[in-house]
Amino acid sequence: MHIGSTNGSAKILLVEDNPGDVRLTREALREGKILNELSVVEDGVEALAFLRREGRYAEAVKPDLILLDLNLPKKDGREVLQEIKGDGALKKIPVVVLTTSRAEEDILRAYGLHANCSMTKPVDFLRCAEVMRASEPCWFPIVPLPSGERQ
Repeated sequence: MHIGSTNGSAKILLVEDNPGDVRLTREALREGKILNELSVVEDGVEALAFLRREGRYAEAVKPDLILLDLNLPKKDGREVLQEIKGDGALKKIPVVVLTTSRAEEDILRAYGLHANCSMTKPVDFLRCAEVMRASEPCWFPIVPLPSGERQ
């Protein structure tokens, strides 16, 4: 059971503007039998509103893990990461940066902005399922948010 959640499922926020990648992630989580609640937002502005519980996200629950695409509309993923890690109320949430780039500069910059992990986006369903299954035991039992952190 996941310590940080009330019903044993991990709460994941996926920040992704590509509907195909959203579908792939949902299928991979389902295929990997990872117990979770997945929320999806499509741009950086929406991600920060969700995390800060603003506007239509006033009832949003703080996620246990953020999967963050770097190339987003409205507010770039790098800017979102910087704001998350600079916000005392959000900085403890693990952020996994997802990118199609294999450039060392992009990876180093993500870690420089305090990403907890950087992964190259899988290009097919089987690889995506493999990545999600591999991520689950790492993030959820080992680095959950303390119960008192959840809003």
